[in-house]
Amino acid sequence: MLALGLLCSLLTTVWPASGAPVGSVEPAQHEELTLLFHGALQLGQALNGVYKTTDARLMEARHSIGLYDRALGLLGQEVSQGWDAAQELRASLRALQGEEDALQLQAEATARALGKAAQGQRVLRENMRQLEVRLRGAWLGRAHQEFEALKARADKQGHILWVLTGHVQRQRREMVAQQHRLRQIQERLHTAALPA
Repeated sequence: MLALGLLCSLLTTVWPASGAPVGSVEPAQHEELTLLFHGALQLGQALNGVYKTTDARLMEARHSIGLYDRALGLLGQEVSQGWDAAQELRASLRALQGEEDALQLQAEATARALGKAAQGQRVLRENMRQLEVRLRGAWLGRAHQEFEALKARADKQGHILWVLTGHVQRQRREMVAQQHRLRQIQERLHTAALPA
């Protein structure tokens, strides 16, 4: 369009204003006109090439911008999902730490109960030894009954102590497993917090 307007303006300046017939145009002017037309045609072709190249580059740029927008959108989704996963891991970590605290309190209470039971068992064994000494001296019916009752009570407490010891060992295993899970979650949280 620009080339056509330029060609028209050149024609009006070169073409004589008098409106002389074509036959009266001098050969030099005719040559100039031919050169002018040829130059205008080349200019038009060059401008057309520049237009097509620019248009192709603009289309390519639009396509690239579209790809970047999609990539940014996907990256944003991944960041959001990573953030959600990190939040869930933190919540799990807090819950597991609460469970670990409860297990720790339970283990401490059980250890105290075991200590008391062990102390009671020591007292019972001491009483049994004293009774045994008394029974050796004189085998009396009532002392023998007391001895058997104390022996049965000691056996029962020994069984309770054995059960409590097993319970404490199970709680210790649970605490070790819980601590292992906590470490794994902390490592996953640390890994999720690192920039990609």
